[in-house]
Amino acid sequence: MLEDVHRQLRSHVEVIRMVDEKLAEPVAECALLLIHALQKGHKILTMGNGGSAADAQHFAAEMVGRFLMERKALPAIALTTDTSILTAVGNDYGFDDVFKRQVEALAEPGDVLIGISTSGNSTNIKRAFEVGTEVGAKTIGLLGRDGGEIASKTDFNLTVSSLETPRIQEAHLVIIHILCDLIEKGLFAPDNCV
Repeated sequence: MLEDVHRQLRSHVEVIRMVDEKLAEPVAECALLLIHALQKGHKILTMGNGGSAADAQHFAAEMVGRFLMERKALPAIALTTDTSILTAVGNDYGFDDVFKRQVEALAEPGDVLIGISTSGNSTNIKRAFEVGTEVGAKTIGLLGRDGGEIASKTDFNLTVSSLETPRIQEAHLVIIHILCDLIEKGLFAPDNCV
């Protein structure tokens, strides 16, 4: 059992090292996109399924509440939280459209959609990104494995190249926290933002 603990921790460290080496620059670019969108009065819409739904909600909560800094609330909506919409759309149109319909209703040009998918193949996120692109929103994919079908549907794709879902989710959370930190610094303490 102890060896398994060590193996999992080493695996986590290896994936985070890969994020550092391959995704640091794209993460910084995504932070700038989000900062500029928020400065112009646009909003962030987040989405994901299962554990990725929790990560989408976590990101929106950090924006509306706070991350590390006392500051004004920022406009972010997790499309995973309204059970009436999710069940109505799921029942009437199918689960593949639960995010698409919300993007049709809420997204405006200049908004940013963040879709989180460990497989990179979540049809409901792919469809939401297609609609978001049509209305002029920007898209960021927090993806796993090889990025899947969603990678080609994004303006920015942050693909954690691992086959282990837990490691992908852990890396996604680290990226989310980095984005939250950079957004706060960029908007409210630009002198501290390197």
